[in-house]
Amino acid sequence: MKILITGGTTFVSRFTAEYFVSKGDEVTVLNRGSRKQVDGVKLINCDRTQLNHRLKNKHYDVVLDITAYTEEHIKTLLESGITFDDYIFISSSAVYPETNSQPFTEEQVCGRNSVWGDYGTNKLNAEQYLLKNIPTAYILRPPYFYGIYENLYREAFPFDCAIQNRPFYLPQNGEMKLQFFNVSDLCRFIEIILHNHPKNHVFNVGNKEIVTVKEWVELCYKAAGKNVQFVNVQKSIPQRDYFCFYDYEYILDVSKQSELMPETVPLEQGLKEEFAWYKNHPHSIYNRKPYLEFIDNNLKKE
Repeated sequence: MKILITGGTTFVSRFTAEYFVSKGDEVTVLNRGSRKQVDGVKLINCDRTQLNHRLKNKHYDVVLDITAYTEEHIKTLLESGITFDDYIFISSSAVYPETNSQPFTEEQVCGRNSVWGDYGTNKLNAEQYLLKNIPTAYILRPPYFYGIYENLYREAFPFDCAIQNRPFYLPQNGEMKLQFFNVSDLCRFIEIILHNHPKNHVFNVGNKEIVTVKEWVELCYKAAGKNVQFVNVQKSIPQRDYFCFYDYEYILDVSKQSELMPETVPLEQGLKEEFAWYKNHPHSIYNRKPYLEFIDNNLKKE
């Protein structure tokens, strides 16, 4: 296939570019050239909002739009003169208001989520503009991505705690639920969509299995070959000061995805793979939050 991937140098888009190059596809990436490119890709070096005819008269079998965060991002690409057979947009579960009944389903009304704010609203506007102009496009709504090339300080935080033999400071009793999706499963599901062209064009994607915060931390420590000792933190202390997820629990109904792709990477396996990569790439995190400093200065017992 001839594939255009927006991004291509960071986490999800980097993994996706590498995945399809490894399959023998002709992969072109669209980014500003500020980071190392994946071996084997063709680069269109520009900002996606300033294309200046770089995509005019170019045709791709599929556009994998991984870096669109606003309606403008979609609009500028569609008006660039590009043509394509398929378009897959990686949106977000943040398009569901937290007041919706759970698990969130694709049929529910979308709108502003007070936890995610403008991020979710902008993703929803991008979705709506895309489907209005390209009704055959596919929309994928993931929960939390994880896996190799992760650049956010999520799994890396409990990994660091495990490496340093620290106890883990757990929000309340650690029963808040989390849902994940491995970047390798995203790529496999993209392949399934392109092969099957299902009638449904909006999919929640993610693991069927839900884990608690406590279970997730235990698996992260286990991936590092360590056992964890927990210290419970009272609710009065803001969770985001010392922990890598908001105090917000939600679950996606992924039954439509599961009909097409019944199995996903087990979380334990995926975390082991991510830790094996992270321990050799500890500087991959672009914005390392000061959770450890907060714990040491405010929570650590004498």
